[in-house]
Amino acid sequence: MGKIKTPDWILKGEKKPKEKKQKKTFKIRKCPECGSDDVGVVLGNEEGKGTGEWECHECSWKGKNIQEEELSEEEFMKYLDKKDRGSLNGKK
Repeated sequence: MGKIKTPDWILKGEKKPKEKKQKKTFKIRKCPECGSDDVGVVLGNEEGKGTGEWECHECSWKGKNIQEEELSEEEFMKYLDKKDRGSLNGKK
């Protein structure tokens, strides 16, 4: 086992740097055909044996190549606000 290296901030006589807080991210899955987020996993006949496929409840698309979008917490909140107002996918 080797020696532990002294951090540079100690050698320079500086204060310990504040660790950056990791921001939360949210994943939204969307249908590659119609763009709807109303998608779900297709379950197999036996418990615990899924097919790995997704299904769109809007356009009935089925497949494995689901679109994933990663949003920050702020972007996700804006997305939910838009969705509640019905401006996504022409709903409400």
